[in-house]
Amino acid sequence: EVQLVESGGGLVQAGGSLRLSCAASGFSFDDYVIGWFRQAPGKEREAVSCISTRDGSTYYADSVKGRFTISSDNAKNTVNLQMNTLKPEDTATYYCAATIDPSIVTMASGRSDYWGQGTQVAVSS
Repeated sequence: EVQLVESGGGLVQAGGSLRLSCAASGFSFDDYVIGWFRQAPGKEREAVSCISTRDGSTYYADSVKGRFTISSDNAKNTVNLQMNTLKPEDTATYYCAATIDPSIVTMASGRSDYWGQGTQVAVSS
C-alpha cells in the first residue's frame, strides 16, 4: 500500500521559514517523481515543486522560485520542501504527491497517482 505522510506544517510570520517533509512507503522510491501541491480556500490546486528521485531533476512554480527548495533523501524515502521568505499568499494546505510517470512535466501539469492527507501552512502578515 502506497503511503505519503506529510509533516512540518504550521503557523509562521511573513518572511519566516518552514520545512515540510514527506515520508513515502509502499513503492520503489527511486523510480518516482515526488512533489508538493497546494490548495488555498477558494482556489484551484497547483503544483508547487517536484523532484525526480531517479535523476534529481526539479520543477518549481514561478511563484516559489528562489524561495522554496525541494530535495530527496533516497536512503530515508523522504522528500523535503524548504520554504523560505514565506508570504501570506503561500497560505494553503500542502499535499505530498507521487507519480510513476518519469517526467517531472507530468506532475508540473497537475497530475499524480498518489496523494498524502495534507498539512496546513499559514503565513501571517
